[in-house]
Amino acid sequence: MSSGESNPQAGTYTVLLYSDDAKVRDHMRLAIGTRPAPGLTVEFADAASWEECRRLVDDYEISLMVLDGEASPAGGLGIARQVKDEYKTPPPVIVVIARAADRWLAAFAEADATLVHPLDPVATGRAVAAMLRSGKAPQITSA
Repeated sequence: MSSGESNPQAGTYTVLLYSDDAKVRDHMRLAIGTRPAPGLTVEFADAASWEECRRLVDDYEISLMVLDGEASPAGGLGIARQVKDEYKTPPPVIVVIARAADRWLAAFAEADATLVHPLDPVATGRAVAAMLRSGKAPQITSA
């Protein structure tokens, strides 16, 4: 497979960024970038509340959710668990946590992966690319 077009894991994906703080969402967006790996293009959808997350997941083909574990009043860990409980085929979820010791909470919330603040762009890009290439993430298809 030499070109992105012949690789089923290459393509364009929609990543939902959730935080009640626009600056945190901006940091997430910068750490991920629009091309986290060769052949992968990312479009972003932003949500500042659980209601916005739900609307976006209901109305659009969300490939991956990146959730702020420190958000308030709805934290990313709670939203991760709720998405896993409420949706038959939920998108994969990465939760950004403040302390590595909180990984057990993320496991309980059924998050697929965790990242730790402050986000390292190299580690973040690798984690996002791995999740998008895992086969769990729906790809945007053109009509």
